[in-house]
Amino acid sequence: MEKKNNVTMFILRGLSQNPKVEGVCFVVFSLLYMAILLGNLLIMLTVHMGNLLKSPMYFFLNYLSFADICYSSVTAPKMIFDLLAKRKTISYVGCMLQLFAVHFFGPTEVFILIVMAYDRYVAICKPLHYMTIMDQDTCSKMVLGTWIGGFLHSVIQLVFVVRLPFCGPNEIDHYFCDVHPVLKLACTDTYAVAVVETASSGTIALGGFLILLISYTFILKSLRKQSAEGRRKALSTCGSHITVVVMFLGPSTFTYMRPDVTFAEDKMVAVFYTIITPMLNPLIYTLRNAEVKNAMKKLWHKKVFWEATEK
Repeated sequence: MEKKNNVTMFILRGLSQNPKVEGVCFVVFSLLYMAILLGNLLIMLTVHMGNLLKSPMYFFLNYLSFADICYSSVTAPKMIFDLLAKRKTISYVGCMLQLFAVHFFGPTEVFILIVMAYDRYVAICKPLHYMTIMDQDTCSKMVLGTWIGGFLHSVIQLVFVVRLPFCGPNEIDHYFCDVHPVLKLACTDTYAVAVVETASSGTIALGGFLILLISYTFILKSLRKQSAEGRRKALSTCGSHITVVVMFLGPSTFTYMRPDVTFAEDKMVAVFYTIITPMLNPLIYTLRNAEVKNAMKKLWHKKVFWEATEK
């Protein structure tokens, strides 16, 4: 198939074409994006300043927060800017880069969540061997594996899409460049590409969802052997993890388990896993985690002490 591109720029339809709705969305999503940045940066600062990086759980949480910032920053700033723009455009190269980044950071988050579930499994089911199994070297290799996995997945998506010819139309019914909406604009049969995309993205979303649910089922069953206090702490930690898994992978599975099919609801579903979940993650992990809250209090007290000393 000879590749022929007449399209150098795409038009994004965005979330709405109503100027009043766009004005409200601009304010709302600007605040949400600021919350994503501040909340996740606070988590990272707390983990680093509170010397929590030695703990595998907080080591992984640090990278989850970093992935949250990167993932939301791929789509949110452009979407917010477009809400005030009369013409919402993105270059062909910019669209391909955004597609690559979305499918890089999204699956990386999934893999980090799987690693975090494994960490909790070892901590609760094999507590005597925990520090031996989850040593610093192993944790670093696991994190590296999550980023390599996300990169390989994204390369696969990009290789198939950039080979497609685009000769018009060029209007994407979404607020960012994703595989399904972009495939609809290709002037060739894209069924095979859509199947590959679903096999890749869909397997990561649904497979990750099922792996995580099964993992936490085993963890919760093992809690029967724990003391009442041990059960309470484990349930608090696992509860926050399960909440994140359902909120992130539920909508992702709905979007990516359908070959070559798009729905009008896809844009609102995408808002959930690209903006809402990254914004709520810091709240979920801090409000339900006493250790993080205590570390934040110590960090705040240090700041107050430093300010008082300087005066």
